[in-house]
Amino acid sequence: MKKISIVLMLLFLGGFSAMAQWSEQNHAERFEQLGPMLRSPNVYRTASGAPGHMYWQQKADHEIEVELNDDNQSIKGWQKVTYFNNSPDDLKCLWIQLDQNERAKDSNTPKIAESKINPRMSMRQLESILWHDLDLGYKILSVKDMSGNDIPVTIVKTMMRVDLPQPLKAGEKTEFTMDWTFNIHDRMSFIGGRPGYEFFEKDGNYLYTMAEWFPRMAVYSDFEGWQHKQFVGRGEFALTFGDYKVKITVPADHMVGSTGVLQNPEQVLSSAELDRWNTAKKTFDKPVIIRTQAEVERLEKQKAKDKKTWEFHAENVRDFAWTSSRKLIWDAMAVKQGGNEVMAMSYYAKEANPLWEQYSTRVVAHTLKSYSARTFDYPYPVAISVEASNGMEYPMICFNYGRPDADGTYSEAIKNGMIGVIIHEVGHNYFPMIVNSDERQWSWMDEGLNTFMQYLAEQEWDRNFPSRRGAAHKIVPYMRSEKHLLEPIMTNSENIIQFGPNAYAKPATGLNILRETIMGRELFDHAYKEYSQRWMFKHPTPDDFFRTMEDASGIDLDWFWRGWFYGTDPVDISLETVNWYKLDNRTPAEKKADEKKAFDREETYVSKTYNLKDTPVTVVEADPATRDFYYTYNPFAVTPDDESAYKEFMAGLSPKEKEMLNSGLNFYELKFRNIGGLVMPLIIQFNYTDGTSDVERIPAEIWRLNEWEVSKVFAKKKEVKNIVLDPFRETADIDESNNYWPRQFEPSRFELFKGTGGARGVSSGDNPMKKARRK
Repeated sequence: MKKISIVLMLLFLGGFSAMAQWSEQNHAERFEQLGPMLRSPNVYRTASGAPGHMYWQQKADHEIEVELNDDNQSIKGWQKVTYFNNSPDDLKCLWIQLDQNERAKDSNTPKIAESKINPRMSMRQLESILWHDLDLGYKILSVKDMSGNDIPVTIVKTMMRVDLPQPLKAGEKTEFTMDWTFNIHDRMSFIGGRPGYEFFEKDGNYLYTMAEWFPRMAVYSDFEGWQHKQFVGRGEFALTFGDYKVKITVPADHMVGSTGVLQNPEQVLSSAELDRWNTAKKTFDKPVIIRTQAEVERLEKQKAKDKKTWEFHAENVRDFAWTSSRKLIWDAMAVKQGGNEVMAMSYYAKEANPLWEQYSTRVVAHTLKSYSARTFDYPYPVAISVEASNGMEYPMICFNYGRPDADGTYSEAIKNGMIGVIIHEVGHNYFPMIVNSDERQWSWMDEGLNTFMQYLAEQEWDRNFPSRRGAAHKIVPYMRSEKHLLEPIMTNSENIIQFGPNAYAKPATGLNILRETIMGRELFDHAYKEYSQRWMFKHPTPDDFFRTMEDASGIDLDWFWRGWFYGTDPVDISLETVNWYKLDNRTPAEKKADEKKAFDREETYVSKTYNLKDTPVTVVEADPATRDFYYTYNPFAVTPDDESAYKEFMAGLSPKEKEMLNSGLNFYELKFRNIGGLVMPLIIQFNYTDGTSDVERIPAEIWRLNEWEVSKVFAKKKEVKNIVLDPFRETADIDESNNYWPRQFEPSRFELFKGTGGARGVSSGDNPMKKARRK
């Protein structure tokens, strides 16, 4: 077949030319593999992201007896720890976390906190500067072996080293006991924190949320050794799984909610409460109130002097927390989870009603169903939500925000805030209570993954739920921040300036972009569930997450991890220019006629007017003697050569080529510029002159050969009216003004004010420099 050149006719040049040629090198590292940035695979953790055939982790079983003193707000406890060394290493010592010491007088927390004096200071701000002289922090009374001999220990702020009499060999276990006590602090004060008490002045009662309350075993792992980084308040916990048997002694009129299953309900519940509890275990459609508000109000008025001991057992948990108060209302309902029945429960003071009675336990049940569908069936027997004016999570129990006004009324914001917090904190049962990442090192592995799941659960609860985080456009204000205010997601918890956006919002947004835009829901959901199930009750690292998501989906995502998790560049992709072309299938006459029209549309200028007249082609004899001629001619007339070339071209076309030539296709050449630095897929919406539209999706790999500028041609049967880049706001583009062709401009607003005196209508009290501003 004869080779032909298909000529394209440039019909329209639109958009905006590139501002400047990029000086950066063409290839940076955006599409390089993570390679040495990840730990090398080994027998413990494979290159696929799964646990290796020799994976191991330690175990620490606990027997604890603790007594709450409601008169002076203190507790004293005894515990026995059975520590199993499943590692291949002999251990000369064990490390234990003493998190209560973060609130001690000599804590590093206030010392490393930046402070300054502002023109207006609250008492709480001043108190935080002065710190406190309260007697807080652990008093470790003894650490003994099972023969009653003292074991030497060294306390290093919030960590304690236990020096073993002889090394604990691989595969062996050791047992020891500890006696300790500490004063519980007011968590509503400037000291704050996750655990503590709240005092209710009107009725003179306390509500205790007991977390970080016993010395907890630090993690010894294959990838880090001992995780004994100090606790200074933000970076949370790395903890060891184990089985717990806990006896909690409290005033006899207190209600106790706890990690684990209550072993002695007959001894601690009234007959009416026991009947309601048994009814709740068979009720799946709505919560059953076990201790009512009326009963609580009676108990608040008279404080029992005798005590009761509540006993709870919990298997395969990494921590243990509880709540206690005579103010606690309790409701519960059953939830089916695979082949199991889970008790969803709530504990709350009357001050939390009617909001909590109406929503809390139902939200707990919803969270279990939503999270389990995307990960694994909830494996624990209970899931508890406690109203405690804050938000914090522990195995099977969490403390949550959301209290109505004093008259019982509440706004939509309070209600939705409460629902969101309950979903989030109950969701933490999955990450990191079961998929047990190291929160002290990588907050995003639990907060980010959980915030992503929270977003999905919120939208399932209510399709119009005002989710704060998750949707791509909601991260834009953070991504616009100045560079010195940004750190990579992979930054340690204590070193992050904007903690919420970095550890919660940005990773959650990244996962949502992966699910909706890059991988698609089916592939993402499969890979995410694979990661969750691979690492149930184990200690994953970021490497294991990144590798599993790629291994299970078959998609190379290194470019995304590198940019979104290891970098701080934002997304800002500009639609720079649009050129419109059509195949030139005109006859010579049509072509000349179009050229004439184009000529006539050009700006008229004097030389053209005098030099080119629209006259027929003639030959004028200027001088018969010299035979010199000058010509005037019509450049828009069809010549015999034009006709001959056209016939020859058409005769040489195959039927397929003729079909293409006469297809009437419009070719749009789009040029894009990567201003922000972070590459992303190109989502392009073409809006046509007939009112219809369609969307083209180009993978991010289009940037692999040129990370700063790319072009792409699209063939369209219809004529395009306008084009929108990222029309659904799914890539977190920080500047949408350059996403349009033709450009769309939004006016900057300024205020009109009416003066009341002074020069030019400005009153003496007005500052004219403040009157006109951008909004």
